[in-house]
Amino acid sequence: MKTIGVLTGGGDCPGLNAAIRAVVRAGIRKDCETLGIRNGWQGLIDGDVEPLTDFSVSGILPKGGTILGTSRTNPLKEVRDFQKIQQNMKKFGLHAIVVVGGDGTLAAARDVAEKGIPIIGIPKTIDNDIVGTDASIGFDTAVTTVTEAIDRLHTTAESHHRIIVVEVMGRDVGWIAIMAGIAGGADEILIPEVHFTMEEVCKNLMARYEAGKKFSIVVIAEGAHREDIGLPPVPDHIRDECGHEKFVGVGNLLGKEIERRMGVETRVTILGHVQRGGSPTPYDRVLATRFGVAAVQLIQEGKFGTMVALDGYRIRSVPLRDAVSRQKTVDAGFYELAKLVIGGRK
Repeated sequence: MKTIGVLTGGGDCPGLNAAIRAVVRAGIRKDCETLGIRNGWQGLIDGDVEPLTDFSVSGILPKGGTILGTSRTNPLKEVRDFQKIQQNMKKFGLHAIVVVGGDGTLAAARDVAEKGIPIIGIPKTIDNDIVGTDASIGFDTAVTTVTEAIDRLHTTAESHHRIIVVEVMGRDVGWIAIMAGIAGGADEILIPEVHFTMEEVCKNLMARYEAGKKFSIVVIAEGAHREDIGLPPVPDHIRDECGHEKFVGVGNLLGKEIERRMGVETRVTILGHVQRGGSPTPYDRVLATRFGVAAVQLIQEGKFGTMVALDGYRIRSVPLRDAVSRQKTVDAGFYELAKLVIGGRK
């Protein structure tokens, strides 16, 4: 009997528990025991594990977050940490580790795999920025949540003749903003991949106003370029330990500038972590289930150092090194498509 470890790392998102459940249940069918590793890589370093049975994963399919907990621990930051991982692999008789994570967690998985630890990756991130897979766990739920929020904001914007700015997640890529913006009928969509000017944004919004449309919805990704609004780069003292900007609300800054330039009442809604919480959509539940089952199959086949991926409707595997080689960004063609349908200025 093989023993499989499963861990979830990085930010939480809906669908993680569905993936854990699938690994456990597929493992049982393949005569494998599954150990849950608590709090991401930190649990593998500390040897903090728990047996996962069919009973322990019952009822978790619709539950958001992760029953195993998560962390952003770098397993290779200290030499002794990797040595502890090696020791715990032997101690618990682990034949392979299923790592469910985003680009940071999977980059660590690639590095750990290259040091000889049998790893299978499962992509999860609401940003949908992992190359090699058409979708990641959590993305569909996030887009659905944002779309529903935009639908609700439309009614108050129209009733009060306001401009409403909606800030959504997206540090380096604008997949949530553009997909939810199209689905929700936004009038402007501002993403990190495309530079914009305040003159252009206000011109487009004023054209709607002059055409008799006295309200607008502007969707902006949190990582949209501050300099486009006329603000300086973020100083080091408001960055986190990884050098990432600590976001202070680019939506608020945009809203104030729109109101100042146009003289139209502008309100701002920052959705924040509500985009990552709650129950996964049916799509994410099924995707996570398929990924979990495929991960167990790859273990059976000994195809380590790979990540399960969605290719159209088919599940396949890709090398981890390819999956984290770059970010999957919104391409110019897709953004041009969005521009054809947003705004309604003519």
